[in-house]
Amino acid sequence: MSWPAGSTIDPAKAVARLVREVAEPVAAIEEAELGPLLDRMTQAKVVLLGEASHGTSEFYRMRARITRELIARRGFTIVAVEADWPDASWIDRYVRHAAQPRSSEKPFQRFPTWMWRNQEVAEFVEWLRWHNGTVADPQAHAGFYGLDLYSLYGSIGAVLDYLDQVDPTAARVARERYACLAPWAGNPAGYGRAALTQRHRSCENEVVAMLVHLLERRLEYARRDGARFFEAAQNARLITNAERYYRVMYHGSVASWNLRDQHMFDTLQALLAFRGPEAKAVVWEHNSHIGDAAATEMGARGEHNVGHLCRQAHGEAAYLVGFGTDHGTVAAATNWDEPMQIMTVRPAHPDSYERLCHQAEVPAFLLSLREPARPEVREEMIPPRLERAIGVIYRPATELQSHYFQASLPHQFDEYVWFDATTAVRPLAGTPAGGVPDTYPFGL
Repeated sequence: MSWPAGSTIDPAKAVARLVREVAEPVAAIEEAELGPLLDRMTQAKVVLLGEASHGTSEFYRMRARITRELIARRGFTIVAVEADWPDASWIDRYVRHAAQPRSSEKPFQRFPTWMWRNQEVAEFVEWLRWHNGTVADPQAHAGFYGLDLYSLYGSIGAVLDYLDQVDPTAARVARERYACLAPWAGNPAGYGRAALTQRHRSCENEVVAMLVHLLERRLEYARRDGARFFEAAQNARLITNAERYYRVMYHGSVASWNLRDQHMFDTLQALLAFRGPEAKAVVWEHNSHIGDAAATEMGARGEHNVGHLCRQAHGEAAYLVGFGTDHGTVAAATNWDEPMQIMTVRPAHPDSYERLCHQAEVPAFLLSLREPARPEVREEMIPPRLERAIGVIYRPATELQSHYFQASLPHQFDEYVWFDATTAVRPLAGTPAGGVPDTYPFGL
C-alpha cells in the first residue's frame, strides 16, 4: 500500500488502523484465547518469548501463560531463561521434586534480584512444580535452565562440589587451577582489567584444561549420573566462556555481546541435544536477545544474538515473539547495583513502533507478523522505526538516546504481543509464603 503525494492521510495512523483490524485482542491474560497463536507455532522447535523491559508484570505473566500452554498442550520440556546456570539449576531441582545439594546457596541473590525474585516468576515456578508432579515419567518433566554466563564463581563452586563426590583427585586439581581466579571472587570484572593490563596473567589455560578434563572423562562420569555430569560440564563451559568474557569486555561492546549471546545459544543447543531429538524449548529473554539482530541496528554494528542464531540453525522451526508497551510503570534502577525503584514509563516516541501500536487503540493484542491476516500490515510495518528497550536500568530523562534503536519489526519478530498500559513486577519480600516447602527456591 502506498499513499498518494499530497495526501492528508497520516500514514502512521493508517497503518495503526490496519493493525487494529487484524490484531487479536487480549481482554485478560489468564482468559486469553491462545489457540490461534499455538497453531501458528505448530512447527516450532524453539519458541523465543521476549520482553521490552526486565521489570514489567504483564510481560512476565503473558510469557508464563504461553509457556504453560506450550508445555501442557504441545509437549515442550525446556524453559531456558536469561539467568545464570547455577541459580536456574536450583529452581530446576525444585520443579522436578529433586533434592538440593547441601552446599547450594539460594538463587538470585545478586543485582538485579527483582528480575527473577518476583511474584510473577514464583507463580510460574509453582505451576511447573505442580505440572511435573502430574507426570509419571521423570524423563518427561519440564525443566528450568539458565542460559547466561555471569555466574563465574557460582559455577566454580558447582564444579568443585561435583568433583568432590565423583573424583576427589580431580577436585584437588580443579581447586589448584581455579585458584588463579580467586583474587577476584567479588569482582570478576577486576580480573578482566588485571589480565588486560598484564598486572595478572590470564587464567585461560587453567579453565580450558579443566573443561577438557571433564569432557575427556565424560563416559566415566556420565555412566554414574548423566544429568549431574551434564550440569557439571555446562558449569565448566560457563567458566571457560565467562573467563574470556571478562577479558574481552574491555575491547568493546560488540565482542562481549557476541560472546555472551553465542554462549546462550550454545547452551540452548546443548539442552536440546541432551533432552533428545523430540525436545522443544521455550526461551525467556529480553527482546534485544530473542529478536533477530539482523533486522536492527545491532546487526549493522556486527552484533548477533540468540534470535538470529536460532533462525540460522532452525529456520521456520524458530518462532520469535516480541513484547511492547506504551506507558505505565516498571521496576528498574537508575544505575547498576543501585536500589530498585518503581519508575514511570514515558509514553512512546512519536516515531516508534510503540506509538503506532498505541494508535491502534486496542488495549492489548497479539499480532502475527510472519503471516498476518492482511499481508499489507507486514508490508507497511517493514520500513524501520524506533523501538524501545528498557533493561534493568531505566533513565527516562535521556530515553531517546538510552533506550531507543532502529529496527524492522516484521523482520525482527514472527509475532508481537502488545500491552498499551503496563505495571511493574512485584518483587518478593524474601520470606516464603505459608505452607510452601523449605526448599522453596526464593526463600532466604
